Amino acid sequence: MWYYVDPQSGVPIYVQLKEQIKKAVATGLLTEGEQMPSVRELALQLTINPNTVSKAYQELEREGIIQTARGLGSFVAKRQKGKEQEQKIALDKALEKLMIEAYQLSVDADTLHNEFIDKLAAWKDRLVKGAQNNDSGNRT
Repeated sequence: MWYYVDPQSGVPIYVQLKEQIKKAVATGLLTEGEQMPSVRELALQLTINPNTVSKAYQELEREGIIQTARGLGSFVAKRQKGKEQEQKIALDKALEKLMIEAYQLSVDADTLHNEFIDKLAAWKDRLVKGAQNNDSGNRT
């Protein structure tokens, strides 16, 4: 199980869980259409209150990361297309934040560029492998 929480962290547990799920989706660890653990199941695994898991799932649903089908459970949502302007604004903000953080860490532009290219290549590889695993899983 790759979910974990750190109760000693200053970050609320539902936020930790939400960020882990978002990262798992972005890196291909969780793929479109994949079923999420139930609220009760995940709460038991992590020994946390089910309301905490429920809050994380509600926020993820509001953000379009997961979808919940009453009686069936929660699933990783299909990526939304056609929101190019919203995506560009959000991406610009994220990149600006990255550049500010790099500056604060005294990372020069060339190092940041090279690290970004390496991470992007690894991310693309994981997405391709995740899609291939998802396709092969659907053929059985």
